[in-house]
Amino acid sequence: MNLDSRISSAKLRPVIGWRVLLSRASRIRLGLTDRAGADMKTTAVILTAVAAALTSATLASAQPAPPSALSEAIAIPGLSAPGEIVVDHWGIAHIYGATTRDAFFLQGWNAARDRLWQIDLWRKRGLGRLSASFGPAFVDKDRAARLLLYRGDMAAEWGRYPAEARGWTEAFVAGINAYVAQVKAGARPLPPEFALTASIPETWTADDVVRIRSNALVSNLTSEVTRAMAACRGAEKEDTLRHQILPAHKVVLPAGLDPCTVTPAVLKDYLLGTTPVVFDGAKLVAEASDVDSLLANHDRITREGSNNWVVAADHSTTGRPILANDPHREHSVPSLRYLVHINSPDLHMIGAGEPALPGVSFGHNDVSAWGLTIFYADQQDLYVYDLSKDHPGAYRYKGGWEPMTVVHEALPVKGEADRDIELRFTRHGPVIAEDDAAGHAFVVRSIWDLPGGAGYFNVTWMFRASSWSDFETAHAHWGGPPLNLVYADTHGDIGWLPSAYAPVRPNWDGLAPVPGDGRYEWKGMLDPGLLPSLKNPARGWIGTANEMNLGADYPASRKVGYEWVDRSRIDEIEHVLGAKSKLSLQDMMGLQTDVHSPLAARTIGLLDGLAGRDADETAALTYLRGWDAVESVGSGQTALYEIWAMRHLRPAMVAAVVPDKAKDLFADPQLAAVVDWLAKPDAALGPDPKTARDAILLSSLGEAWRDAQKRLGPDPAKWRWGDLHHAQWSPAAASLASPAMKAQFGVGPLEVGGSASTPMATTYRGDFNVASGASVRMVLDVGAWDNSRVINTPGQSGDPFSAHYRDLFPIWAAGGYAPLLYSREAVMANAEKVISLTPAP
Repeated sequence: MNLDSRISSAKLRPVIGWRVLLSRASRIRLGLTDRAGADMKTTAVILTAVAAALTSATLASAQPAPPSALSEAIAIPGLSAPGEIVVDHWGIAHIYGATTRDAFFLQGWNAARDRLWQIDLWRKRGLGRLSASFGPAFVDKDRAARLLLYRGDMAAEWGRYPAEARGWTEAFVAGINAYVAQVKAGARPLPPEFALTASIPETWTADDVVRIRSNALVSNLTSEVTRAMAACRGAEKEDTLRHQILPAHKVVLPAGLDPCTVTPAVLKDYLLGTTPVVFDGAKLVAEASDVDSLLANHDRITREGSNNWVVAADHSTTGRPILANDPHREHSVPSLRYLVHINSPDLHMIGAGEPALPGVSFGHNDVSAWGLTIFYADQQDLYVYDLSKDHPGAYRYKGGWEPMTVVHEALPVKGEADRDIELRFTRHGPVIAEDDAAGHAFVVRSIWDLPGGAGYFNVTWMFRASSWSDFETAHAHWGGPPLNLVYADTHGDIGWLPSAYAPVRPNWDGLAPVPGDGRYEWKGMLDPGLLPSLKNPARGWIGTANEMNLGADYPASRKVGYEWVDRSRIDEIEHVLGAKSKLSLQDMMGLQTDVHSPLAARTIGLLDGLAGRDADETAALTYLRGWDAVESVGSGQTALYEIWAMRHLRPAMVAAVVPDKAKDLFADPQLAAVVDWLAKPDAALGPDPKTARDAILLSSLGEAWRDAQKRLGPDPAKWRWGDLHHAQWSPAAASLASPAMKAQFGVGPLEVGGSASTPMATTYRGDFNVASGASVRMVLDVGAWDNSRVINTPGQSGDPFSAHYRDLFPIWAAGGYAPLLYSREAVMANAEKVISLTPAP
C-alpha cells in the first residue's frame, strides 16, 4: 500500500483514546478526522465541554484490563524475562519489567515503538550524522554539531552520575536497538518519514546519549554577540531595550575587546549546531544556512520559559502537598516530551522526559515529586583571539602563542565518499569562526565541555529519591541546563533549589565577549551550597517562572546571571497562590491555564489620562479602557492589545531611541523592557520626554487600530483573539510529502488564548501562530498519585497513522487534562492496549 493509500485508510480509523468521551460525529467536529473545514468557534465550545469532562472524570474501579482492551504478544531478543507495556486511553505507556534493567530496556523499545523517527533524528543531529542519511546538503550542519560534542574523558563523565546510570542507559539503548533490528527485519513497521527521506534508523551506544550536548538549553552566547554589535554601533545604553539587565547593573565591556571585531558571521556554526533539522521544500535539502534565518529560529527557542510551584500540605485542600509543572519549549510534532511510567521491583516512577533519554525529567516516584523550570544562570562565554601571522593555527595566550588542537574526522555522506572535516579547538573550547583577514578566531566556552554537563541527565539522581537529603544530592551534582528544581514528598516537605554549573567569573560579568589571551578565566564552578534555597516556607508555597529570583540579599559578587524573563507570569502565579488559604488540584489546573497578563495590565496603564488626537486613536483608547487584561480567545481587546504591543509599540520605541545604524539589532525587543523605558521617560526621548512618550503611545495605538481593522474587519464588536492566535504545527519531514501526506502530518489549526506574558504561555511568531509554550502540563497530588492530572500535545505517538498522534491536542488547546495513572489497578482499569513481551528464543 502506498503512503497516500495508507493516509486515506487512516482517516477512517476511530480515535480509540477518545471513545469513552466522544462520538465519531464529535471527533469530526473537533477536526481530528477532517480538520480542513472545522469551524473553530464551534470547536472551542465543544473543547470546553470535553476539558470539563476530562478534568472532573473519576477513574473506574480497579479491575483487570477491560474486555475491550486490545492485546499483542511480541518476543524480543535481549529481554531477560517476560514484561508488559500497558497503553491507556490517552496513549501513555505503563511499562512493567521483571528487573530494573528490563524496565529500562522496555522503555527504550517503547520509545522506538512510538517515536523512532524523532529519536533517530535527535541522535543523528547531535552526533553530526545527518549527511550519512540525507546527503551532502547537511555537511555544514554535521561539522558544526561535532564541534559541540562532549570530547572529554568518558570515565569522568559517567562518574558524575549515579553508579547505576550507565547500566540503565545501556539497557535503554539496547531496547532501542532491539526495535531497530525488528524494523530492519520487517517485523515492525518503518515510520513513513524514513520512506520520505530514503533513510534507515541507526543503532545507538550509551555514550551517544550523554555526549550529545547541543539539544539542551544554555545561554547567553547570541546575546553576547548582539550586545557587542550594539556597542560597536553606538547603542550600548539602548541595549537594555533589547533585554533587561537584572539585577540592575552597568554593563562594562571587557578591557582589550574591540566590539567591532564581532559580527553575526561569528554565530553561524554555533547556530547550525544548535537549531533543529529543517528540510527545505519538496526535495531533500538542508535548511537555509544564512545567519539571519538561523538567528530567527534560535531566538524563538531562547525566548522559552516554564512555570512550576509547590504547595504545602497545610495549604492544600487535599491535606497533601501539590506539585505543578508546565515547562515551555518550542512546540513540535511530535511533542518534545513523552509521558511514560516505569515499574520494576525496585524502581517505580512516572512523568515526562525527552524520549531519547532514559527515565523521566520531571514527575514522581513512590515518595518524591520534582519539577523544573529554566534558571537563567549564564553558562557560556564567547572568547575572541588574536591569531599569529608567523605561526599559522596559533593564538595569543598569556604573552605567547599557543597552537590550536586540530582534529580530522571522516564524515560519511550519502551518495559519495566520506569527507574529511577539520575541527579546531583551543584550551577554552571549539573554534566556531575564524576571520583570517582581521586575524581573529572565536571560541564558545560552555559547561557542555565539563563532565556531568549532559542535558537533564543528572535527573538520574532523583529516580530513587525518597527525602530532602536525596534532593540536595541531585542539586549538588546538577550541570545543565540550569534549572529551578522544586520538590515535594509524602513526608510533607516542599522546597526549591536552583541547580546548575555556574561559572565563577572573577573579573567580568559574562554579558559581552572577552579576549582569549588569558586575562578572563573561569575559576571553577560556584559551590552549589552558595546558591539560594528554600524549604518549607511559612507562607506554604513556592513558585518559579524564570524570573530573577536570587533575592535582594544575594551577593552580587557571585554573578550567576543577568538576563532573565520578565516577571509577568510569576506575578500572576504568586497572586493566585497567595489569594487563598487552601488550594485544590483544580486551582492548580486553573492557574496553569490562566490567561491574565499583568504585563498587559501594566502596558495599558500607560494610556491612563491620554486623549486621542484623531478618530482612530480615540476609538482605540475607548476600546481598551476598562479591559481586564484577560487574554481569552473571545476577547477583541486582547487582539488589539497584542497587535499594538508587539507589532507597533515596540518598533515605535526602537525608532525613537535606537541609533539608525543599530536598529536592525532590535527587531525583537523585550516588551517588559520597552514598558520600563516608557514608564520612566528620560532624556533619551528628547528635551520633553513625557510629551515624546505620549506621542509614541498614541501614534502606535492608532496604527494598531487600523491594522486590526485590516486583519479582523471594520466592526470591533466582532474582533476575537482566537481569530488570530492559532496553534498549527507540522514536522520537518512534512515539507517532503505530497499534499495529502502533509495534511496527515499536520495538526491544527485550533484557537488558543493567552500570550507569552500569561501563565498559560503561548508565545507566537509574527503570524500569531503559537510557536512555544507548555508541551506538558502536570499537576501531582503527592501521595495520592492516581489523582494526578497531565496533558501532552499534540499526542503521545509520533506515528501520523496512530490514534494517539493528535488526540491530546484539542484537550490541551481547551485547557483540559487526562489522568496520570500510577497504581496497577487504575492502569489496568483504563487499559486500551496490553503488549505482552517475552524473551526471544
